[in-house]
Amino acid sequence: MQRTLSHHLPVHVGATVRIAGWVHRRRTLKSVVFLIVRDAAGLAQVVVTDPAVRAELEKLTEETVVEVTATVTANAAAPAGVELTDPTVRPLGPPAVPPPFDLYRPTLTASLPTQLDNAPTALRHPRRSAALRISAAAVAGFRTALDAHDFVEIHTPKVVSSSTESGANVFALDWFGRPAYLAQSPQFYKQLMVGVFERVYEVGPVFRAEPHDTVRHLAQYTSLDAELGFVADHRDVMRVLRDTLAGMLATVGERAAGDLETLDVEPPTVPAEIPAVHFIDALRIAGAPADEPDLAPAHERALGEWARREHASDFLFVTGYPMAKRPFYTHPDPARPAYSNGFDLLFRGVELVTGGQRLHRHADYLAALAARGEPVEPVAGYLDAFRHGMPPHGGFAIGLERFVARLVGAANVREVTAFPRDRHRLTP
Repeated sequence: MQRTLSHHLPVHVGATVRIAGWVHRRRTLKSVVFLIVRDAAGLAQVVVTDPAVRAELEKLTEETVVEVTATVTANAAAPAGVELTDPTVRPLGPPAVPPPFDLYRPTLTASLPTQLDNAPTALRHPRRSAALRISAAAVAGFRTALDAHDFVEIHTPKVVSSSTESGANVFALDWFGRPAYLAQSPQFYKQLMVGVFERVYEVGPVFRAEPHDTVRHLAQYTSLDAELGFVADHRDVMRVLRDTLAGMLATVGERAAGDLETLDVEPPTVPAEIPAVHFIDALRIAGAPADEPDLAPAHERALGEWARREHASDFLFVTGYPMAKRPFYTHPDPARPAYSNGFDLLFRGVELVTGGQRLHRHADYLAALAARGEPVEPVAGYLDAFRHGMPPHGGFAIGLERFVARLVGAANVREVTAFPRDRHRLTP
């Protein structure tokens, strides 16, 4: 008999089926035991009245893996409106050692460090796994949206010979006796691949050895990167980003509707045109000093509140960041060279995306590096491609875990990360 997943049970009323999963909970009453079995699709309620079967159930602990063969019976009060009756229950392994918290409770009551220490079991909780399903749907939506715009998916090295982002710390390693680094970004490679495919994207890990210890930073996270050629300026990039976000949220709504319901989340609407403010105006709106070189988290929160109040938008572009705070490959604003054709996208008051137009002329790169007093040699291989003709181009990078955290209202990005890596955590 083929195995049936819990969410398919309603179409089998009256039939005998075989399910398999984990003992989620047992509720023992005087004349009946309710066995709740959890599988990848949800929960199934098994009604046990046979004394012999009841006696066997008493030997099983929660999280023991079992197989149940039973009749599907309609019951509006049961999960999905059905329950399993007249069951045969067979363990598929020894009784499980119970985890240090109750997975059957609506929310995990254990502290976040305890959950992370016991991630392989904590992630089985429906609320934790729901966030990961939403994450998977968001990635699928990212790919689908960009495929529709003729982008090509690429896969670039994660071990590199030089750092990508000026000023950012890197993880160094030994590469057969030579120094190497974990990649902070696929930035250089995705620009080079614009010279091949014009429009490219990548989904992959990036590594930042910055000494952050906050609820929004990880040392390793998943970056959703895109780069496109033949742009007029950064606004073309912003339009593609807007469509990409809309596609991601649409796919989350389609593929993870049940998970959104589990977490009581209503996805936001992406405006047809996301409101945008220049960095100078953003400082004024946020009440920051006019000579502030960057936006602090408090400024971002103030801007998020302003966007919600003035534009009914959960999203806000901040454009024209000072060139001094942007990487050397950033294209300056031709009208105001001290400011960039770069942008950040805030999502509910937190920076989610960084992007902009890049330099595309070899001579401009040499000048930019010279102006910053940075050597050419470490990036010579990257710069060489610009001697052979590159179109005006730009791109963006979305932090996946931060996107999901803001979407579901998680207080800490680690709540939506399966096995987070940060300053203090390298296991499990």
